[in-house]
Amino acid sequence: MSRVIIFNKPCGVLTQFTDSRSPTERPTLSGFGLPAAVYTAGRLDRDSEGLLVLTDDGRLQARISSPKARTPKSYLVQVEGDPAEADLAPLRRGLTLKDGPTRPAEVRRIAAPELWPRDPPVRVRKSVPDSWLEVTITEGRNRQVRRMTAAAGFPTLRLVRWRVGDWTLDGLAPGAWREL
Repeated sequence: MSRVIIFNKPCGVLTQFTDSRSPTERPTLSGFGLPAAVYTAGRLDRDSEGLLVLTDDGRLQARISSPKARTPKSYLVQVEGDPAEADLAPLRRGLTLKDGPTRPAEVRRIAAPELWPRDPPVRVRKSVPDSWLEVTITEGRNRQVRRMTAAAGFPTLRLVRWRVGDWTLDGLAPGAWREL
C-alpha cells in the first residue's frame, strides 16, 4: 500500500530534501520530520506556501505532476490591485506566456481568507489596494499562477496552494504534515 502525506509548506522552504547551501540559509523539507522514502508530487517555489503532496508511489507522483493528467490545483492568491470581472477574463480564457499558451483557469474573487501570518510578511502599500482570488489550474508550470496574474496586470503578493485533487490544507498548520 502506498504512502500519501500532505504537508503545509511554509514560505521560504525549498521543495526538496537537500540543498548545497546551509539549511539555516535555505531550509528544506528535511527539517520537518517527514518519513523517509517519500517524494514530492509537484513543487512549490520557495516564495509560495501551502499544500505539498508527498508519496512513495511513482505512478501517483506522475499522475499528480503530469499536465496530461489535468489534476486540479487550487490556490488562494493575494494580488496587487483590484481586478474587475473583465480583468479576470484573460485568465479564464488562457494566456500566452513565454513558454506558450496556458489552459484556461477557473478564477473567482474571494474575501480575504483566514490564514496564518506569513513570515516574512507581505509588503503593504497604502496607496495600492490588494485583492484575493481563488485560482484553479490543471497544469503546473514553473511559477505559473504568478506569471499568469502578472500577465493580466495583477502581480501576486502571496500564493497559498490550498487544494490538489481531493486533498486540502484544511486544519493543517504551517510546517505540519499528516499521513492519509
